[in-house]
Amino acid sequence: MILTPQPQAPVLTVTLNPALDLSTSTDEVVPELKLRCEAPDIDPGGGGINVSRAIANMGGRSRALVALGGATGTRLCDLLHQTGLPVLRLNAPGETRQSLSVIDRSDGAQFRFVLPGPEWRPSDVRGALDAVVGAAPQGGILVISGSNPPGVPPDFAVALARRLAGRDTRMFVDTSGAALAAVAGARDAPIAVLRMDDAEAEGLAGRPLPARKDTADFASSLVQAGAAQSVIVARGADGNIVACPEGRWHAEAPPVTVISKVGAGDSFVAGYTLAVARGMAVADALALAAAAAAAACMTPATDLCRPEDVERLYAERVVTPI
Repeated sequence: MILTPQPQAPVLTVTLNPALDLSTSTDEVVPELKLRCEAPDIDPGGGGINVSRAIANMGGRSRALVALGGATGTRLCDLLHQTGLPVLRLNAPGETRQSLSVIDRSDGAQFRFVLPGPEWRPSDVRGALDAVVGAAPQGGILVISGSNPPGVPPDFAVALARRLAGRDTRMFVDTSGAALAAVAGARDAPIAVLRMDDAEAEGLAGRPLPARKDTADFASSLVQAGAAQSVIVARGADGNIVACPEGRWHAEAPPVTVISKVGAGDSFVAGYTLAVARGMAVADALALAAAAAAAACMTPATDLCRPEDVERLYAERVVTPI
C-alpha cells in the first residue's frame, strides 16, 4: 500500500492567512430572503493548514506554522490541536478571518465567501520571515501555500527563498495573483517547486494554452528561466503537467463524482509533497498528487482526501511523458 507509514523527510507548512472554515447548505440560495441553513461543519482552513491536514490523512507527518490572532485564532488553534497536528504559532496582528461555503441543495451549486485577513505592518512581515527561516527543516521541505494577508508584499516567498539560499531546504510554493507573478518573475530565488492552475498559467504567458504541449512548453520555459526547478500546472479536468530537468509528464485527472472542490488543490500539493518527502520519482509524485486532489473532490465541505480513495485512484493512475 502506497500510504503505509514509512520514512520521510521533514515537512513544514506555512499559513500566513488562515481561516476558520464554516460549511453548510440550504434549500436554495436566493437574494434578500433569510436563508435557513444546516448546522455548519467547522474546520481549520488555509492553504498550508489544509496541506498538513491532507498529509496526515495520507499517513504522513508535517508541522504547521500558522499566523493566528484574536478569539477566532484561538478557536482555530484549538481545532488544530484536536487533530493532533503539531503547530508552531506565529502571532498575527489582528483577528483571524473566517470563510463560509454554502451548498444550494436545489442544484448542488456551491457558493464560497472568503473574508480578508488582518492588515500586516512591515515589522510583522520581518517577524514572519525570521520565524519561517528559524523553523525551516534542514534536509526537508518547506511549503508556502495560500494567499498573503493584506500588507504582506507579493515577493514574500521570493524574499524567503533568498534567505534560505545555501540551506538544505526545498521550498514548494502554491500561490496566486501578484504573489505568483513575483515568484514566476524571479530568477535568483532557489524555489524547488512552483504550482499554478491553467488560468494562472495563461495569465502569466499572456496567451491561451489550449493543448497539453502548450502548457508543458510554458512550464519548461519557466524552469529554463530559473523561476523554479520544477513547475506544475493543473489543467482541471484535463489533468496535471509537470516540467523539470528530469523530463515532462502529464497525469490524468481520475474520473470521480464531485461533491465539493474545496481543498482539492491543497490535497494535490499534499500528495506531491509527501511523495517527494518519501523519495518517489517525479512521475509517481504527480500521480499521487492527482489522486489526492480527485479524492478530495469526493468528500463534502472541507473533509479533504480519504486515504482509501487515494490508494484506489493512485492504483489506477495514468501518467505519460510529453
